[in-house]
Amino acid sequence: MKELVVLSGKGGTGKTTITAAFASLAKDAVLADCDVDAADLHLLLHPEVRGRMEFRGIEIAIKDPALCTECGACREKCRFEAIDENFDIMDTRCEGCGVCEIVCPADAIHLEFRLSGEAYISSTRFGPMSHARLFTAEEASGKLVAMVRKNAKMLAADEDRSLVLIDGPPGIGCPVIASISGTDLTCIVTEPTVSGRHDLIRVVGVARHFKVPVAVIINRYDVNPEMAQTMEAWCAEENIPVIGRMPYDTAATMAMVKGMTIVEYDDDVLAPAVRDAWRRLEGLLYGR
Repeated sequence: MKELVVLSGKGGTGKTTITAAFASLAKDAVLADCDVDAADLHLLLHPEVRGRMEFRGIEIAIKDPALCTECGACREKCRFEAIDENFDIMDTRCEGCGVCEIVCPADAIHLEFRLSGEAYISSTRFGPMSHARLFTAEEASGKLVAMVRKNAKMLAADEDRSLVLIDGPPGIGCPVIASISGTDLTCIVTEPTVSGRHDLIRVVGVARHFKVPVAVIINRYDVNPEMAQTMEAWCAEENIPVIGRMPYDTAATMAMVKGMTIVEYDDDVLAPAVRDAWRRLEGLLYGR
């Protein structure tokens, strides 16, 4: 089983649009949306949920009013100001550090894992999909990403599929690390801008730290050909293959409006470029 993760380094590069197109081309894949903070792959794949799982990410303090003596020790020691003047714990401020539980002389406070999101197993027109939703203002997105990947690999094993195709989150933080570690190949979708080049370099650094091979797609390369050439030159110096140069095309937007992938919507300019990039990715992934 191979794992291919598509990353971007920053939002808005077209990563999910291209990942969805790859999903339409992959013949034997399980799909995984690891952008749990702002998942949107489902908008193009229209999954039918077959199973749901609770995700409990972080602990929160719970008070037993019957035991509380309102001595104020917890409120005095809470550095997050999560306990109000009535000695009630404010869920939105509690960080689950456990200080209140330690200092409470009446043993009126304990920690419990709170419901932080949901994970889903779904069916799509391109195959099974593992995805999730992190609730608003919740944390531990890296743990939820790990859960999504675990479910995807279980699906692949159960259905005898040879590839897990991961739509990763933007940036270089904890959810990216959880998405990339242990994968076989990283495809970075970037754009020819100053910030795009900067974030490309950063996410390449993360991939190399985890010893994951990298390939690059420059999306909308013709918007700024000079910067695109600069980025290609840097990739050449770093021995990073540029496997795709996607032109700017309004067909990508029109496909999204209709809830379709690029490959399904149009076969003029953009779809052939996506197909060519996918063939090159398969070559890198399987050594063809």
